Amino acid sequence: MASRIPLVAGNWKMHKTIPEALEFCEAFVEQMPSPPAGVEVAVCPPFPALHPVAQRLRRTKYWVAAQAVHESLSGAHTGEVSAPMIGAAGATGTLVGHSERRAAGETDTQVAERVKAATDADLRVIMCVGESLEVREAGETDGWLTAQVTSGLALLDHAREQQVTIAYEPIWAIGTGVVATPDQAQEACAHVRLVASNFVDGARLRVLYGGSVSPDNAGELMALPDVDGALVGGASLDPDKFARIVEAAT
Repeated sequence: MASRIPLVAGNWKMHKTIPEALEFCEAFVEQMPSPPAGVEVAVCPPFPALHPVAQRLRRTKYWVAAQAVHESLSGAHTGEVSAPMIGAAGATGTLVGHSERRAAGETDTQVAERVKAATDADLRVIMCVGESLEVREAGETDGWLTAQVTSGLALLDHAREQQVTIAYEPIWAIGTGVVATPDQAQEACAHVRLVASNFVDGARLRVLYGGSVSPDNAGELMALPDVDGALVGGASLDPDKFARIVEAAT
């Protein structure tokens, strides 16, 4: 991990109105004016707050990402947002393939197309993968992750590989308070890196852990050899908790 800069990203999901989002930014930047040396930090607001948050943070070293992106540049896709729209809003990245989006119908094919559309538009991508409790209990975690990583990176232009980070989020740990053990997190993230190495430079790829990350467990998780940061859910809504998780990345 020595050559890979840790990334801590906060996924706000469907939380925070524009005033609430800006209030978070004020409190967070007051507490932590810039990321600690050697750490990158991103926040992923809901779409209405994307531009206001990007504007508020544009003179800082924090970056802003959307929570989803459509594969088309434009068209009759009611309620969707394209990669150029995200960039024009001032964001520099997007999540793709979060389990909650997959559960709502996002397919492996769409994940691949959306990774390509976002990277082709010069956006950074945090591509999410992860298994359900049923898959893990059946002993099929490695096969499941292999399929998601392989399909997700299938269309990626090799010249764009530095724009991609992968977040391993076991579905059974998201918002449940249940956290993967260090051994489980390390094993899964190492497997993700191994599979991704068929498409990108695995030694340089950042692999994040996500799933009930908190100030209490972040340090232990991010110290693992194949964990290069965290994708944080609920704890990222509180500026103090989020700042403590960022500090743990050092």
